Amino acid sequence: MTQATIPLSSRPIRFAALNSAHHRLALNIYMVIVLAHWAEHLAQAFQIWALGMPRPKALGALGMAFPWLIRSEWLHYGYALVMIAGLILLRPGFVGRARTWWTVALVIQFWHHIEHLLLLLQWQTGTFLFGATAPTSILQLVVPRVELHLFYNSIVFIPMVIAVYLHLRPNASEAERMSCACAGDRSAAPANP
Repeated sequence: MTQATIPLSSRPIRFAALNSAHHRLALNIYMVIVLAHWAEHLAQAFQIWALGMPRPKALGALGMAFPWLIRSEWLHYGYALVMIAGLILLRPGFVGRARTWWTVALVIQFWHHIEHLLLLLQWQTGTFLFGATAPTSILQLVVPRVELHLFYNSIVFIPMVIAVYLHLRPNASEAERMSCACAGDRSAAPANP
């Protein structure tokens, strides 16, 4: 029996509540964290392309206050872990089409997490891959870091937004299988498309 087919009442209570009674709240908190991270990347992009700051000095809002935190790789890796944890922990609350899109975001974020793990390990050990002079991820060999992370965040965020949209607007079949009240009144759920 897979996790998807185990009734929520049979799962540990903390996950049952997270993906039933508290799913909407947990999802909202998670999305605020995701949007705050987006704001950091957009601030950095603005500093580079609108203000003309050199890339090493364009550290986003947090980096301007805490430059050591941005340069240490710990903040980046910590965020990658928070993303993975949120995608995994909130996944049982999604059903049908929304779950498919949420899973797409999870798979992409897993790879993004691997890239950040490589960066963190290089920073911690002082041993850089590919003969680089600084921590370098695999795809960073072909795409500059700022652009690469804007890309990664986009390709994780887009399926997440689609998943949340579909989760809040389930068809009748999906509404019957939902264990949370995220969609509101399920009697008003649209028929199967």
